[in-house]
Amino acid sequence: MNEIKWGIIGCGDVTEVKSGPAFNKVANSQLVAVMRRDAAKAADYAKRHGVPKWYSNAADLINDPEINTIYIATPPLQHEEYTLAALAAGKPVYVEKPMALNSAAAQRMADASEKHGVKLVVAHYRRAQPLFLKIKSLLEEKAIGEVRFADLKMLQPAASDIIANSEENWRINPAISGGGLFHDLAPHQLDLMLYYFGDALNFHGLASKNDPKAPVADLVTGHIEFENNVVFNGLWCFSAPKSEQSDSCDFYGSKGKITFSVFGQYIKINIEGQEEILNFEPLQQVEQPMIEHVVAYFRGEGENPCSAEEALKTMKIMDAFTVH
Repeated sequence: MNEIKWGIIGCGDVTEVKSGPAFNKVANSQLVAVMRRDAAKAADYAKRHGVPKWYSNAADLINDPEINTIYIATPPLQHEEYTLAALAAGKPVYVEKPMALNSAAAQRMADASEKHGVKLVVAHYRRAQPLFLKIKSLLEEKAIGEVRFADLKMLQPAASDIIANSEENWRINPAISGGGLFHDLAPHQLDLMLYYFGDALNFHGLASKNDPKAPVADLVTGHIEFENNVVFNGLWCFSAPKSEQSDSCDFYGSKGKITFSVFGQYIKINIEGQEEILNFEPLQQVEQPMIEHVVAYFRGEGENPCSAEEALKTMKIMDAFTVH
């Protein structure tokens, strides 16, 4: 491919700022069409963002001969269906996280990519952001020595400003999201652990409901033993008091500690009592660095920035933490 000509399936809130505008900002990339089942909303999105075409049927967008790549930004329920259709049509896919409702669906998507010989990338886009690349370089430089363990705490009140807005609260409908808010936020966090520490040797967890009538678990704990001997401990609670709200991750090494927030803009480095804080500017389009890598990969100029096989590992860990 020379020019990557995108069609977006699912032009909801996540595409308004986080990703959508970036497709026209990246070199050799152009947003050609968008699709939403609500025709009026699809037309409105296209008008506001200067997109030439819009559709209310996914098959029509996938089969548009001008479109050669597909971005799927629907809720997870539709990820598998639309990915399989696009791959069968010979069109590379960039699909939002979580990759699918569960690891079985994610496996079918990975298998379809291999079967059709068509490229598939999963939007674990923090891998490409400067803050998280800096953490990776600190780990590779052994700035805190040999990493011993990682500790993550995500404590949020029921009404958290970290959660993306949507017209309907589908994120707590397991039939649409695969689970609760854990399934919306933890993919970013768990993918970073795999990105930093490699393959997991063992993993297990527990999920429970503080409100027995709630449709999904709001409390999840999980443990991972990585092949390089790093041990991870994670705690997610989405019914915490606002006064105890927390989004923190600590990497403990033989010489010190790295602290950061997966949804924040800082890195705190403490080495033998000496502390340094690095602050990062928020990105206007948080997915733009990832989309640059995706475009390069689709053009045959780079490696896959997050393969289906890598994202499948995250899905398997999430299933192990929540399915009992």
